Amino acid sequence: MEIDDIGGWLRERLPGLAEEHGVPGVAVAVDAGGRVAEAAAGVLSTATGVEATVDSVFQIGSVTKVLTATLVMGLVAEGLVELDAPVDRYLPGFREATVRQLLCHTAGFEGDLFTDTGKGDDCLERYVELLADVPQIFEPGAMFSYNNAGYCVLGRIVEAVRGEPFDRCMRDHLFTPLGMTHASSDPYEAILHRAAVGHLGGRPVPVWAMPRSEAPAGSMLAMTPRDLLAFARAHLADEGLRAMREPQVALPDIGWGTAWGLGWELYDLPGGPVFGHNGNTIGQSAVLRVDPGREVSVAILTNGGDRKPLMKEILGMVVESPAEPVPDPAARPDVRRCAGVYLSSTSRTTVSPDDRGRLWLEQIPLGLAVKAGNKPYRTELLGWRGDSLLPAEPGHGPVAFLGDDGEGRARYLHTGRADVRASGRIEV
Repeated sequence: MEIDDIGGWLRERLPGLAEEHGVPGVAVAVDAGGRVAEAAAGVLSTATGVEATVDSVFQIGSVTKVLTATLVMGLVAEGLVELDAPVDRYLPGFREATVRQLLCHTAGFEGDLFTDTGKGDDCLERYVELLADVPQIFEPGAMFSYNNAGYCVLGRIVEAVRGEPFDRCMRDHLFTPLGMTHASSDPYEAILHRAAVGHLGGRPVPVWAMPRSEAPAGSMLAMTPRDLLAFARAHLADEGLRAMREPQVALPDIGWGTAWGLGWELYDLPGGPVFGHNGNTIGQSAVLRVDPGREVSVAILTNGGDRKPLMKEILGMVVESPAEPVPDPAARPDVRRCAGVYLSSTSRTTVSPDDRGRLWLEQIPLGLAVKAGNKPYRTELLGWRGDSLLPAEPGHGPVAFLGDDGEGRARYLHTGRADVRASGRIEV
């Protein structure tokens, strides 16, 4: 589909699509070889009724991580940082990990620490000091486990090397050079634009941003889809950034991408490679996808509702996506290997069999997951691919049972993060 056709389809389809899925507001932009089509629909807040426009700013959540990674790669290009150097070269006293391991989520320490260390310019420094006490769940470099805290450390490296606060580095080295005129580092900047408010349960959330100490991981940054595509276009044009798309670690079979690069999630698809990132804050969601072979990119920003099917339909019009996982009736879960209790800072998950030999997963959200609107759920686990099983309940992706606890049982339940088997596991 040509860019003009995509623009027409978006303007015609987007309002009905948002209404169909209960999405209060949405903004979309598509870039094909430098030509941009954009559209918006709905409202920025159901409390005010202010209309969403293509100039409205939405939070991009964890898509911020790729911008943080790009700042780090700028330091690498200038010879100020080495990817395989230990982090304590730049942050003396930091635990064992390399810069590369932080970038590709293989550092191995608990990554979901959401402590508010204030709004001052020292908040990142104070946050990183707290990481000395978080558990190490696997040896650095051993596997992939999505790590928010690791990106806060990367943001602190940027600060320490540049000698400036993180948000100023972001503006001076990305926003201004790339002409990202509506990119906002915090609520004080976002309020100067038409700013979207997150919604949970159809209502505006009572807070707009998470702690400033989480900014490099995605707690505050807001922008228009057009600005996000300006950033994506720079990655297509700058050969120096191509290394960020090189696979660093293979991902578990959990329905995500094929591998992770230096910031980017990588998809090895039949039609060619695609890269991107997703993001979520409290009531807002974002997705960015780039097809380098066709020089096409798409950014979708929403502020609540059932955004996944909306995003899926729009993405399907622009870029190739992985096939939806389908249960394999011939694949039978290994009940003894999988059953147990698995813990992280954001969930407690119990996997247990019933008297018919079926396997069930029950998850209780903890900490920030509760604030983000996650609800407890229980679902049967169906066979899919080896140790990767598929929840029967719609809306939940595959889970993988990895490692060995020394007794033939899985050590980790992997859903993007590696949750560790608890000592009080269920015996089968």
